[in-house]
Amino acid sequence: MTPLSSQQFAPAPATTQVGGPAILSADLPTFSDLLSAAAGTFPDQEAFVHGGERLNYDEWLDQSLRVAAVFADRGAKPGDIILIGIESSIDFAVCFAAAQLLGAIASGVNTRLGRREIDSIVERSEAALIILEDGAAVPAASPQVVRRSELAALRRRPVKATPHVGDPHDLAVIIWTSGTTGLPKGACFTHDNLRNAVRTAGPVAGPFARKLSSVPFAHAGFMSKGWEQVAFGMTLVISSTPWTADAMLRLLVEERISIAGAVPTQWIKLLAHPGLAAADLSHVQVGITATAPASPELIEQVSHALDAPLIVRYSMTECPSMTGTRVGDSAEVQYRTVGRAQDGVELKMLDDDRNEVPHGEVGRIAVRSPAVTIGYWQDPERTAEALTPDGWLITSDYGRFDDNGNVILAGRSNEMYIRGGYNVYPIEVERVIGELPSVAAVAVVGTAAPAIGEVGIAFVVPVDPQHPPTLTDVRAKVLAELADYKAPDQLVLLDALPLTPMMKVDKHALKQRAAALKSTRG
Repeated sequence: MTPLSSQQFAPAPATTQVGGPAILSADLPTFSDLLSAAAGTFPDQEAFVHGGERLNYDEWLDQSLRVAAVFADRGAKPGDIILIGIESSIDFAVCFAAAQLLGAIASGVNTRLGRREIDSIVERSEAALIILEDGAAVPAASPQVVRRSELAALRRRPVKATPHVGDPHDLAVIIWTSGTTGLPKGACFTHDNLRNAVRTAGPVAGPFARKLSSVPFAHAGFMSKGWEQVAFGMTLVISSTPWTADAMLRLLVEERISIAGAVPTQWIKLLAHPGLAAADLSHVQVGITATAPASPELIEQVSHALDAPLIVRYSMTECPSMTGTRVGDSAEVQYRTVGRAQDGVELKMLDDDRNEVPHGEVGRIAVRSPAVTIGYWQDPERTAEALTPDGWLITSDYGRFDDNGNVILAGRSNEMYIRGGYNVYPIEVERVIGELPSVAAVAVVGTAAPAIGEVGIAFVVPVDPQHPPTLTDVRAKVLAELADYKAPDQLVLLDALPLTPMMKVDKHALKQRAAALKSTRG
């Protein structure tokens, strides 16, 4: 680890590319083996950059072995769960690797979760140890606690652990869902699951790519992507907290980012930054957007600003890689679809009886791949509901295939509402409303209504708060393209859409707000 300075800054290697082969074989048995191979193959390659810290692969392995020895001294052993409840940081990455090197199970705890949710995770996981921020409350069923302020010294402790010799089928990580409609579920992944996720990652990863990370490290975007990062020798540049367009632009330029990921709202704010036009972004090779639809106009504007394609990814906590659009796909495909199945991924659409529906019809999305979770931690009932005996994960999402095999999302089972006897899938309505030039972001939810059952409420973030869209504008747009019962009955303007701890639009919070609006109206 060295302090950041312009004199010491080394640009990305000339071999940096997007879409090339992995440097290391993904067939190594465990993450511990992979990280050890990386430290021996490209020791000086940067693994992480965060503020004033830089950590190369040799330092990542070395410091993680020292912290693993501390974890062992405090009672953690192979097969135990180690909870990491700190902010996204190099400290988090070291603790993650330390757990793997010890043969333990790494599990991130999002710091934005509430006390009840964190207590539930600690109690159900029966963790041997938890790493917490200095000011964080100790959970009720507390295991051994390591405070973040201890880590600076622990990373330089003289004693190092010996890497555990593990098996590919050992449990490697547990990733907790955000828990918006109940307590978080812990999706379990073996080392074999995660090395297979490298094979299904698609054409984005490339040797020595420099990737800007904007998701919390407790998110699947980090917890399930460690194999990909190490196999490709990638540098992960960690965004500032809280996120700002100014900080993102600075990192894109100064760190010569080649893979830039952000949610649509973040891209919109970046486009509005006064310094964007003058910024040198020639090193950016691809942009990625996820979690919410981006309009064709936004896709084209971002692609033009980056002088690079913007592609869409669709995945979930339980399956790190499912579908994605390709470089060269039209803006219409990028907006209307989430692309085709990644390599090694099977998809089908099912009816309520779990029979496959005809091609082109809407059904519940089922996915099968070697990267799918093996089940939920200590929850056999919900595991049996989600996973079939032959390995299909039955998701909560609805979708259909277009003529080219692209998946068009129709919505989530718990988001669909029924207006006058007709099913309405909010995501379909959101896509249409999102095409209005005056709309920066939109979310639609259903709420109870007398006689008709439910009606739609559109929550909209306007591009220009001084000239927002009207309900008439929104309804006219929907009526021109969709069935009349899909047009929302009410419009609510917001400064920003609420997000879950996993950076997705919090539909549960919006439903509560919609119910409160109804109560106020009487």
